[in-house]
Amino acid sequence: MPKPLSPETIAVVKATAPLLAEHGPTITKAMYRRLFQDDHIRALFNHANQGENGAQVHALAGAILAYARNIENLGALIPVVERVAHKHIGYHILPEHYPYVATALLGAIKEVLGDAATDTVLNAWGRPTGSWRRC
Repeated sequence: MPKPLSPETIAVVKATAPLLAEHGPTITKAMYRRLFQDDHIRALFNHANQGENGAQVHALAGAILAYARNIENLGALIPVVERVAHKHIGYHILPEHYPYVATALLGAIKEVLGDAATDTVLNAWGRPTGSWRRC
């Protein structure tokens, strides 16, 4: 069972919401570019939903922003998380695939936000994985 997020981590994630609102699709585009460098992960995705105006780019950006805005009330996200979980099961997404996504996302945050993506921000978003250090 993962440890609860600290009040400090919650505050940092919440504080990134305005940056995510401004740069969300740019971050998710960069994340998918990074993620798709791995052929076995790339093969798991429907690429018709990717691309410049792909639905997945915007859906993920919205989900990440919703997480930041609702980090103190994650129950509000349950319907969306359940829908995503069912889709992932249908696409045979396994637990071992998620670290690839975490690494790609955190690397994209660092790439797009530049100096605003401090170690504090990346550590808060990387809990519990700390995977941004492998970016």
